[in-house]
Amino acid sequence: MNMRWDLNPLYTSFESEEYIHDIKELDSDIKEIIRLAKTECTGTPGKDSSPEKTEEVLVKYIDLYTKIQTLFSGLLYYANLTFSVDAADMTARKYSEILEQKLPELTKADVPFTRWIAGIKDIDAVIENSGVLKDHRFFLQERMRESRYLLSDNEEILAAKLKNTGSNAWEQLWNVLTSTVKVDMVSDGERKELPLPVVRNMAYSGDAAVRKTAFEAELAVYEKFNESAAAALNSIKGEVITMAELRGFESPLDMTLKNSRMDNETLQAMLTAVREYLPVFRKYFLKKAELLGHRGGLPFYDLFAPLGKGETRFTYKEARDYIVKNFRKFSEPLAAFADNAFEKRWIDAKQRGGKQGGAFCENLHVIGESRIMTNFDGSFSSVTTLAHELGHGYHGHCLKDERFLNADYPMPLAETASIFCETLIFQAALKDADKNEAFTILENSIQSDAQVIVDIYSRFLFETELFSRRKVSSLSVEELKGIMTDAQKKAYGKGLDEQNLHPYMWACKPHYYYADYNFYNFPYTFGLLFARGLYALYLKTGDSFIERYDTLLRETGKNSITKAASMMDIDVNDPYFWRNSLEVIKKDIDTFLAIA
Repeated sequence: MNMRWDLNPLYTSFESEEYIHDIKELDSDIKEIIRLAKTECTGTPGKDSSPEKTEEVLVKYIDLYTKIQTLFSGLLYYANLTFSVDAADMTARKYSEILEQKLPELTKADVPFTRWIAGIKDIDAVIENSGVLKDHRFFLQERMRESRYLLSDNEEILAAKLKNTGSNAWEQLWNVLTSTVKVDMVSDGERKELPLPVVRNMAYSGDAAVRKTAFEAELAVYEKFNESAAAALNSIKGEVITMAELRGFESPLDMTLKNSRMDNETLQAMLTAVREYLPVFRKYFLKKAELLGHRGGLPFYDLFAPLGKGETRFTYKEARDYIVKNFRKFSEPLAAFADNAFEKRWIDAKQRGGKQGGAFCENLHVIGESRIMTNFDGSFSSVTTLAHELGHGYHGHCLKDERFLNADYPMPLAETASIFCETLIFQAALKDADKNEAFTILENSIQSDAQVIVDIYSRFLFETELFSRRKVSSLSVEELKGIMTDAQKKAYGKGLDEQNLHPYMWACKPHYYYADYNFYNFPYTFGLLFARGLYALYLKTGDSFIERYDTLLRETGKNSITKAASMMDIDVNDPYFWRNSLEVIKKDIDTFLAIA
């Protein structure tokens, strides 16, 4: 099977007639929307213009803004997706930068429009007169809320322009550093220079010596670019702090929560439950350490060590068949989506130099498709990663018939479908497994859950402390390493060997370098526990759940988190819900401890 994705449905090349035409069209439309904002989005709606005129301007703006965002997303996705699997492609990088530089121009229209609609006193009455406006009610309400955090027009334009040579540039630098650096290590009896993602994947090796050697080589390679990574991180976080203060947010976390349509009450309810269950996970780490022959806590390099003798290896085709078969047991639409993603080559799974590490999914609403990047290595973990990313894709599939502006869902809900799909694969694997296989699968599931609960909590602690200190001054490499290891100690407790922590987790995780997505850690915890709660509801209600689930995914683009959860009769502000989801994981850990 071909393990590289096909981007031709987007564009065939940067030199293609379509790509060049769409960039010109984008430029023309940006000029037109700026003209519209300058001439029409002025004065006080209702006072200086009639309700009919206000409605007309809103519809015109939404139609043109939708067209611009559609063009922009397709052009930028093509550049970024190309660059993500080939860091040496300077054409892709060039066009990514060219497109990013067009955003400040769009700000010239977006800011006055957002400020203008905030002055519409009876906007609900205006919305009710138009089908287009009714379809975009949530978008307009969000814009009115966002208007409270606007800077002046000139300041907004300046901030957008400076971002291209600020946080965006620093993020690109980090991408290049981590995707092109080579790790010098002995592998298979000979000295080699290997891509960083390949070496990091050795953490899943069944050979203890390989895991330890790879870990030590990985830590050593960060010495090659740690100062550059620290400079990038300090610069990005400094920019975020400045912008949060200027806009009037209490903190970067406050900004993230508001942008995520999530209440702080929800976050605190979830974290309260997480802290209560940390001792449960520590029992698992200590038992795993014991089984691997360690005294005391588990060394970081053995966090992902496979246990048992029943791990199944998969070819890429076998992974496809396994995922589709088990998705079909839940629903035919999910299985059909996954099968089509493999068949149409929406997935880039082959490991190779110059390719970004990890995995991600981009939902391309512009063409009603998705593109998924993974680094498939044949392990069961890489199969569940595929299932995870296909879950993201299915979320986009459920939204593909929604208006473009209603397809943007908040970070915490972004992990719902992905982790739900992971759960389907884990449960299917457990059901089909013999005793040895079941032990291995159970441990893999707990290992994954521990990452999303415990390690993610350490990352939340790290980022919280990072922002606190960065308000005063930039942090050195040693300070960043110290904050990271302190966070790991607080989260893992005695479960980890304090002499073998990972001080460079801040240098290898891309989420820290996203200026627009700060605290991209707790959404994973939310997604896991929310998905586990949904899965429990599915087991309780059966097939009647499936239609409600698809409706939930479809509605995530135009609802707050609290309201979306309430559609499934879930109160996310009550620690009780989160404790129930964690209790499901505790039962798995209790089973593991009993049979280990």
